[in-house]
Amino acid sequence: MIKVQIYPVTMLQTNCCYLVDEATGKAAVSDPGERSGSLEAQIDKDGGKLEYVLLTHGHYDHICYAKQLADKYGAKIVTGRHNDVFLSDTYLNGTRAHGLPFTPFGADILLEDGEVFNLGETEITYLYTPGHTSGCGVFLFDEVMLAGDLLFCESYGRTDLPSGDDDMMLRSLKRVKELDGDYTVVPGHGPLTTLSHERRFNPLMRRL
Repeated sequence: MIKVQIYPVTMLQTNCCYLVDEATGKAAVSDPGERSGSLEAQIDKDGGKLEYVLLTHGHYDHICYAKQLADKYGAKIVTGRHNDVFLSDTYLNGTRAHGLPFTPFGADILLEDGEVFNLGETEITYLYTPGHTSGCGVFLFDEVMLAGDLLFCESYGRTDLPSGDDDMMLRSLKRVKELDGDYTVVPGHGPLTTLSHERRFNPLMRRL
């Protein structure tokens, strides 16, 4: 089982998550778009056992502190294979358009669709879910979905940014709608929701 704590970062209030496998104390952080002193204090308090930095997609508000955080704790950067180009392309990740300082980097582990890995004793599954960008993916564990900017509470990610695609978004939303069971959905921004709620009330997902 993984304990999840959320640390909103950046002006866009990105939901940066601190994940701790309760059996082993091994930890991961998802989507660190900016440094969070309180997050790092908690990692240090827990013994600094940061194994992974997980990236749902490659926009600046989700990746800009990934390399620094990984280097500080000796963690590996993990993302989907299709997202790797966003970590080095300032046009795709939005840093050029926003005039943000950014040093390109690469991931240590590139995942394929459906690939499973472990954080401590807990299995995490990666699903490739393009639409918001061509590199988006979600992480599933313990009936929790780290959805990035695929799915929000009664909404979904915009598709008008570089590499976004309406048709891919529809296919990805249909795919997660059809997952078995229910999930607590941690979106990239905004309040938590559940997959069962979105199946009923998300205006786009209801039509799929």
